[in-house]
Amino acid sequence: MSKSSPRKRAETHLKGALRRMQTDKGALAGTGIIVILIFLAALGRFITPYDPNEQNYDEMLLPPSLSHPLGTDQYGRDIATRIIYGCRYALLIGVAVVGIHFVVGVSLGLLAGYYGGYVETIIMRLVDVMLAIPSVVLAVAIAGFLGGGIQNVIIAVGAIGWRAYTRLVRAEVLSAKEQVFVEAARAIGCGDLRIILRHIMPYTMAPVIAYTSLGIATAILWSAALSFLGMGAQPPTPEWGAMLADGREYMQDGWWIATFPGVAIMVTVLGFNFFGDALRNALDPKTEKRI
Repeated sequence: MSKSSPRKRAETHLKGALRRMQTDKGALAGTGIIVILIFLAALGRFITPYDPNEQNYDEMLLPPSLSHPLGTDQYGRDIATRIIYGCRYALLIGVAVVGIHFVVGVSLGLLAGYYGGYVETIIMRLVDVMLAIPSVVLAVAIAGFLGGGIQNVIIAVGAIGWRAYTRLVRAEVLSAKEQVFVEAARAIGCGDLRIILRHIMPYTMAPVIAYTSLGIATAILWSAALSFLGMGAQPPTPEWGAMLADGREYMQDGWWIATFPGVAIMVTVLGFNFFGDALRNALDPKTEKRI
């Protein structure tokens, strides 16, 4: 058996996918948005002269101007500054939630697909039970029980997305088990853990990687929705969903308070969706044959 055939196949496939993404306009647009988001999250404090939580009652509800490009809110806080600082929370929540989904979902999917039998039955019945509960109800119930805060938002949103990862990975593992390199690994005496981690897992990662980018967008939407309902980030945290909630009472006198955070959410979600869709298409073997 070739020493690293499945791993090398995965690496070669990923390199080919990256080459195809370089010519995809959606991938370039999504990458640009993500890079800007990371830049603002990392260097936001050096870009704006304002404090995101400092209140200035002499500058309440100011419309967009040169000194305040996106206006100020009902407390005189600079909207642009708060949106820039909100990039940190968007990335933190998105990455943390997807990390939970990845660890839990991939682990259960690998176990269910590889061992089958009672292990698969128990895991997949658990997934079916969780899927029977509407995601909205489950997220709101968990967030309401735990209370507000960024950490509790991560837990609440993290509890609803791992199910899709489990089903996806299980299906990929069932296919990988039939491959020649898995049979060869068993023949030379490799243990189950080595086969799963060194041979099967690399084989299954392509669709999971593509799904991860889409999962970050979904996590950002969910966190914003919970914060809008008062179950997520609490004032004065400059989180976009909480900013939307603050501005809904001022739509006539200060339309910019809710509009610009909403635009930030929309652009960020579009960026991750563009990138995820392009990555999914690039990782599709059928796409490779057409190009």
